[in-house]
Amino acid sequence: MIITAWRITQQIHAGNAFTGIGAWLEGGRWNRKGIHMIYTAGSLALAALEIVVHLPETAILYNHYVRIPVQFDSGRVMELAISDIPDDWNSHPPSESSQHIGSSWTIEKKSLALKVPSSVIPEEHNYLINPFHPDVSRLKIGEPATFTFDPRIKR
Repeated sequence: MIITAWRITQQIHAGNAFTGIGAWLEGGRWNRKGIHMIYTAGSLALAALEIVVHLPETAILYNHYVRIPVQFDSGRVMELAISDIPDDWNSHPPSESSQHIGSSWTIEKKSLALKVPSSVIPEEHNYLINPFHPDVSRLKIGEPATFTFDPRIKR
């Protein structure tokens, strides 16, 4: 089965959207600083929410954004078992335990993608992509297309 995941980024960063450089610079819920990782969402709506909750102010919503679909085979996805997800996985700021899981997965190149719950909507999923996995060339990255946030969105 083919999975389509979504990434939303500012247009000026579209060229680096699938390098993992942003996660490398800042770290994230599932990776420590210094670890490349590509965060994607299982739906376009979830990708938008993931952007909104991480913005310091709503004015940034009106920058120029693009949405980029990425497709990959479900056979290249590892899913965390519920028993492997630590109790503090969705804490704010992100816990060391969740960062350890994702960082180890990336370094060990266990799979091309890792399916994890979204901290925004835990019943939905994000897909972490390892930009250094040997199968990364099998990703089908679509063309960036303009994405506009509805101006009624307020923090």
